[in-house]
Amino acid sequence: VEPTNIVSENDDMQRVTDEASAMNKRIHYYSRLTSPADRALIAPDHVLPAPDEIYVYSPLGTAFKVDSCTDGYGKNSSLVTIFMIWNTMMGTSILSIPWGIKQAGFTSGIILILLMGILTLYCCYRVVKSRQMIPLADTSNWEFPDVCKYYFGSFGQWSSLLFSMVSLVGAMVVYWVLMSNFLFNTGKFIYNFVHDINVTDIVPGTNGSNKVICPSAASDHPPQNRSVMFSSGNRTGFELFEEWWDKSQTVPFYLIAVLLPLLNLKSPSFFAKFNVLGTVSVVYLVFLVTVKAVHLGIHLEFNWFTENEFFVPEFRFLFPQLTGILTLAFFIHNCVITLLQNNRNQENNVRDLSIAYFLVGLTYLYVGVIIFASFPSPPLSKECIEQNFLDNFPSDDIMSFVARIFLLFQMMTVYPLLGYLARVQLLRQFFGNAYPSLFHVLILNLAIVGAGVAMARFYPNIGGIIRYSGATCGLAFVFMYPSLIYMISLHRAGQLTWPVLIIHIFIILLGLANLIAQFLL
Repeated sequence: VEPTNIVSENDDMQRVTDEASAMNKRIHYYSRLTSPADRALIAPDHVLPAPDEIYVYSPLGTAFKVDSCTDGYGKNSSLVTIFMIWNTMMGTSILSIPWGIKQAGFTSGIILILLMGILTLYCCYRVVKSRQMIPLADTSNWEFPDVCKYYFGSFGQWSSLLFSMVSLVGAMVVYWVLMSNFLFNTGKFIYNFVHDINVTDIVPGTNGSNKVICPSAASDHPPQNRSVMFSSGNRTGFELFEEWWDKSQTVPFYLIAVLLPLLNLKSPSFFAKFNVLGTVSVVYLVFLVTVKAVHLGIHLEFNWFTENEFFVPEFRFLFPQLTGILTLAFFIHNCVITLLQNNRNQENNVRDLSIAYFLVGLTYLYVGVIIFASFPSPPLSKECIEQNFLDNFPSDDIMSFVARIFLLFQMMTVYPLLGYLARVQLLRQFFGNAYPSLFHVLILNLAIVGAGVAMARFYPNIGGIIRYSGATCGLAFVFMYPSLIYMISLHRAGQLTWPVLIIHIFIILLGLANLIAQFLL
C-alpha cells in the first residue's frame, strides 16, 4: 500500500469521526428540547447523515425534502442553506407588505425595506458570530438563547424565553385571524357557487373581470356576505347562511373544533410533511400578483408630501408601522445558528446568509411594489389597500379563492407545530416536561386559542398584530441582545472602541424607538 493512500484513508476516517461527533452534539441539543418519550424534536432528519435524501425542518413551520443535496454526512450545500433561510423567513408578513408601503408612502416604503433588510442582516450576522466569541471549549450545540444565558445569566434565559413566546404566540394569533378570514371567504364562494347565487358586494369596487374592492370604504357595511342578490335563490336560506357564517361572529369559533384537538397531540410531527405548501403558497402569491398587475396596469402618481383623493404622499409619518412589520418579516435571529451549522462550507455562512436576505427582501419588495403600483387609482384610492391584500379581491375571484385554499390548508398544518414549539419552550421551563399532563397542556392551549379567537373577533387587523409582536420580540432578538453581546465580548477582550460603542448603542435605540412608535401611531 502506498503511503499516500494510507494518509488518505486516515484522513477519511478522521473526517467520519469528526462528523459523527458533531452529529451527536446536535442530537444532544435537540434532545434537550423535549421529553425522552416525545420524538418530535429529537434528532430530526436534517441533522442525521443520509446518503440519498434529507428532510429539512424549520422552527417556523416549514418542512421539505431535498434529494441528493448532501455530501453523505448530513451537510447541506450552499444552495440548500440559502433556500432554507428564505423559506423560513417567508411568512404571513408578505400579505401586509403592500399595506405597510401605503402607510409609509411609496418611495419611503421602498427605502425602508432596503434599510431594514440591511440592518436586520447585520444584527443576524452578529448573532451568528456571538457563539464563536465565547471562550469555552465546546459551544457547538448552543443556540442563541444559550448565548444570552451565558452573558446575562438567568435574566437572559427568562427574557429570551419571554420574547420567543411573544413571537410564537403572535404568529399563532395572526394565523387564527387569517384562517378565519380564509375559511369565511372560501365558504362564501362555495355556498354561492353551489346555490347558483350571483351577488354584488355592497362595497366600492372596479368593474370588469378583474374586480378590485375597497372594504374599508364601506364602514357602515363590513365586507361580509351582506349582498344584493340578482339571480334566483332561496332568500330565507341565504339570510340564514349569512347569520351563521359571519367572519368575526361565528367562523373564528368554528375553527376551535378542528384545531384545539390537534394542539393537544403529544407529537404533531405528522403535519410537517404538508408544510411544503408554504413554499407553494409563496410562489403562487408571486404568480397571482404578477397576473393581476398585467391585467390592471400601473397606477402611480408622485406627490411627495401632499395627499389627494386617490394617491398618498411619497413620505408619511406613519412609516414606523412598516418598520414594525419588517422587523418580523426579516426575523430569523432566534434559529439562524441551527440553520447555518449544517452548511457544508462554514466559511460561506456570511455569503449564504446575505444571499438569502437579498432574496427575501427582493420577494417582499416585488409583492409590495407590484400590488401598490397596480392598485387601480382612480377609481379607488390607494388608502383602500387592506392589511391583508387578498381582501382587496372579492370572494368570487377564482385566483384569490385558490390562494386562500392553499394558505388555509398550509396554516392549519403549521398551527399545531407552532403550538408544539410554544408548549416545549414554556412547559419545559416550568415543569421539566413538554407534556406534564393533558390538563396542563389543555390550559395552555385554551389560553393561546382564546387569544386568537378574541383577536379575530374584536381586532382582526393582521398588520397591527404583526407590527406589535414584531417590534416587541425584535427589540430583544434583533436589536438589543446581538449588540450588547458584541460590545461585552469586545470589552472583555479589551478591543471595544468608541465608534463601535456609539454605533451599537444607536442600533439599540432604533429598536426601542421602533417599539414605542407602534403605540403612538
